[in-house]
Amino acid sequence: MIHSLPFAFLLTNPDMSPMSPMDLFMAGKEIMWPILLLSFVAITVVVERVLFIVRENGTREPDVVEKMLESVERRDIEGALAVGRKSKDFIARILVYSLSNREYSLSNAFVRASGQELSRFAQGMATLDTCITAAPLLGLLGTVTGMMRTFGALGGGDIGGAMGAITGGVAEALIATMCGLAIAIVGLFPYNYMNARTEQAKQDVADASHALEILLKKSETNAPFSR
Repeated sequence: MIHSLPFAFLLTNPDMSPMSPMDLFMAGKEIMWPILLLSFVAITVVVERVLFIVRENGTREPDVVEKMLESVERRDIEGALAVGRKSKDFIARILVYSLSNREYSLSNAFVRASGQELSRFAQGMATLDTCITAAPLLGLLGTVTGMMRTFGALGGGDIGGAMGAITGGVAEALIATMCGLAIAIVGLFPYNYMNARTEQAKQDVADASHALEILLKKSETNAPFSR
């Protein structure tokens, strides 16, 4: 009998009017509160990460990085530092820190600076990943609790009198599952985009590292650095 109930009927009020978002939330029962919390956390992380990426894209200056590398190739380390210190580009900051500490350990300085910069790209990603993973699981939990209520109502024997409890349990299961899946699906797109942006940043750092190493080796074979 439950399977014969149309889906639209389960998501309508007793007067057959469509359920509002608040009605849907209340029909989803207790499991909707942690789902709602997850949605707020996911939205907060996504907004913060989008703003971060917009800011980083606005501060990128590939021409400054190229000028720094050209100065290194000419053995003008101080000139490269002077150009890099004026830039907010994260690659330029890495090069400035590395060249400033080249007398101690250029490779360690580069690794430390790049690690600090790349960690900024990874902030919040673990939290968003947790939200994407946990949301459908909470929806599944809502499905289980909703079906438990449904079967509990069926156990009373009076199916006609328990129709409200039966439809309420099925609606709870459907609403919780829908909301959990919606959070996971919507959050997956910005998560993948941010992961791709982080990988691009890693590629840019690796490219700068290789270029710097080649140019420094090339300079060492010609003449000592100018200071």
